[in-house]
Amino acid sequence: MALAAMCCASATAQEKLFNSANVQSPVVNPDGTVTFNLFAPKAVKVEVTGDFLPTRPIEIPGGGKYDAPGVAALTEGPGGVWTYSTDKLAPELYSYTFNIDGMTGVKDPANIYVNRDIVSFSNIFIVSEQKGDKGDLYRVNEVPHGNLSKVWYNSPTLKMQRRMTIYTPPGYDKGGKYPVLYLLHGAGGDENAWSELGRAAQILDNLIATGKAKPMIVVMPNGNPNCQAAPGEWSWGMYTPGFMNGGTGPTAPAVATIPASFMDIVNYVDANYRTVKKREGRAVCGLSMGGGHTFAISLTYPTTFDYYGLFSAGLHLGKDFKMNQPFSEQIKNDPDFAQQSERLFGSKPKLYWMGMGKTDFLYQSTVDLRNYWDSKGYKYEYVETEGGHIWRNWRIYLTMFAQKIFK
Repeated sequence: MALAAMCCASATAQEKLFNSANVQSPVVNPDGTVTFNLFAPKAVKVEVTGDFLPTRPIEIPGGGKYDAPGVAALTEGPGGVWTYSTDKLAPELYSYTFNIDGMTGVKDPANIYVNRDIVSFSNIFIVSEQKGDKGDLYRVNEVPHGNLSKVWYNSPTLKMQRRMTIYTPPGYDKGGKYPVLYLLHGAGGDENAWSELGRAAQILDNLIATGKAKPMIVVMPNGNPNCQAAPGEWSWGMYTPGFMNGGTGPTAPAVATIPASFMDIVNYVDANYRTVKKREGRAVCGLSMGGGHTFAISLTYPTTFDYYGLFSAGLHLGKDFKMNQPFSEQIKNDPDFAQQSERLFGSKPKLYWMGMGKTDFLYQSTVDLRNYWDSKGYKYEYVETEGGHIWRNWRIYLTMFAQKIFK
């Protein structure tokens, strides 16, 4: 009976493999267009939704909008195969899913490459035209590779064991000391976000191989102060993650914030890795919530890091994120911000860098911060890109920021 069950399972897997092989999807065509094919002979309506299509503005509860991926209809052809071809796509990593007869978020059975973003799964593909373009930067190339490790550490401030992902660059095992980039994720993410959605290891491997970035250690911690690790990978088990510690996961309040506990991470890394244990050997950056954490870290530890990067930062002052209160008002009402800013820029960090998408729902808060710092004559660098609150921008910002630090 056991043998029969094994044979049945094997046959099912082989049947799925052979059936999937009959339909290729997606197909990156020589002219740069991409064709999607889906075998669904009983379907009535099939659509593809992806970040290569014009975006749709979606209202955010509490105010603001964000850019949702666009939608395009597939056409049914012979044999029940539905097809859609894009216009020529620029080099990039793209994500998509299908909508079938009202069921959304259906993964492409012919494409095994999938990413998880909080509770959403999507297929991915890469378009590249030539060496060095964004598509090439985000894929694995024949270059020396760094290593990714899942590392547990003790956080005395948060009173728990916690996990982070650490990238060590090519050649790390041969000795020497390395600077450290602390790379922080956004709300709903975890310590897997930057290595999977952000392609951090591929970006660093390729930048280091071409001499565009210095070899560095990259530390990607879990930014949820009441979580030990990614969902399903610690004692809370297989709960459903959510935005800002929501979902069915842990509900107990954290004993401290990530910025307040951040030196637990730095101290562990300095004690267990060959690091440059000086300000000039430390950088910190992050996206969205992680950008807000970076902002708070810069005010809290103004002489610990020499490089700061805010990517579409969720800026706020005080304990809680205030979605409905303009950041300009928070600046006026905070009794400590002026003194903290003066101390930060008086310490002369080598780089304070900000990136923001033109249609990002957090755009105005960065405008408010820049207006205040401009009025004080504080020096920073600012880059504005197309699009909104999306991974496509954050991969660009990491690529740009990594080339500016430790030089």
